[in-house]
Amino acid sequence: MGSDKKFILELPLKVVLTEDGASNFISHNKKLLRFRLADNIEEYGISLDKFSPQSIQSMILLDYISKIEISMSEFVSSRQEVMDLSKVIVYSLLYKQFDRDVYSALIQCECVRKHNRANPSHLIDERTNMSERQLRSILQNKENTIQNTRRTILDPIWKSIMTNKDYSSEEKNIYLLMSEKFMNRLGLMNWYIITLFAKNEGAAEMYVAIRNLLSSYMDKSKVAEYISVMVMELALNNENTNIRKEARNMYHGIDDIDALIFDPEVRAKIVQELQRKHELVFLSWKLGGGSTSIGKQGRLSITLYNKDDEFQEMKDNIESAKNSNTNKKSLIDFYRELPEGQEGTDLGLYYLSYLDDACKKVNVKFESLVNQFSASDLTVINLNFNF
Repeated sequence: MGSDKKFILELPLKVVLTEDGASNFISHNKKLLRFRLADNIEEYGISLDKFSPQSIQSMILLDYISKIEISMSEFVSSRQEVMDLSKVIVYSLLYKQFDRDVYSALIQCECVRKHNRANPSHLIDERTNMSERQLRSILQNKENTIQNTRRTILDPIWKSIMTNKDYSSEEKNIYLLMSEKFMNRLGLMNWYIITLFAKNEGAAEMYVAIRNLLSSYMDKSKVAEYISVMVMELALNNENTNIRKEARNMYHGIDDIDALIFDPEVRAKIVQELQRKHELVFLSWKLGGGSTSIGKQGRLSITLYNKDDEFQEMKDNIESAKNSNTNKKSLIDFYRELPEGQEGTDLGLYYLSYLDDACKKVNVKFESLVNQFSASDLTVINLNFNF
């Protein structure tokens, strides 16, 4: 999986923290930064230039991150890093959503319902709240039960993967690893319920429910690759828009701008000028609605802006400005209306159709929206997913 390819990624990240995240950093005497994001909103968070994918994933799983933003003049040289980061974010959301869905399924199992009827003062339901310390204390002597149960749940899934003739050897290894990763990120509360009823005659019902969800989420995880490719394609499209615009400023009277900007030396000079002017492409991932936003935790909003960092004409908050002076269209319409022959257009439509199909197949809700602000030559692209 993408998050394991490189242990350190080098990208200029602005990480906006949730209340829990900010509290944790402050309690460890870490100073928070105040920065302005592409949508003109000021937020508190941390800034990173080098980071491990695992650290970002851990923070997302702990509900410490609400938004991640990158701004660069040039994305093409960081292609793999951006795609890896995108996959880390999507996988992290899927792990969290899987954990929530498993809990919802477990509390509907007959063994838990029977327990609740017999123990009305110790209910296990959606309102049950046990501290991590309490759960760790209960589970510390149950490692054998946890390992055996994990194996019981995974064995049939592994068997179906290994006997699937449609999978290549590489795909089989990927799915085996993926199934383990989902199970390894199952939360303590779920393991508390699983171990509590492991010897109960209703345990089999729990295992079937977990297996069904695991299969579903392994299917959903295929979308991560498509999302990362689509995000990169859009970033490159925005980058090329800025480069074309600057090329016309720098090289007057040149008819074939496309031939010019794909000359490596010329392109490097143009990028240098864009960096000097702070003409950037902004890419952000907004994660869910927080742990308390019921029904919104599985949401991911990816936004791309191409605009001037310091001398922007749009001083209003983009969110509030969306309803006025904008030309709204779907992403597919946006691609179709690009000038014919513009590099990447066909590729963008190709990726978009694949992403759309992949989402529909695994019941991930996906919508795209492009807002164009003619006054400031600003394009805002939104990709919204609900896992």
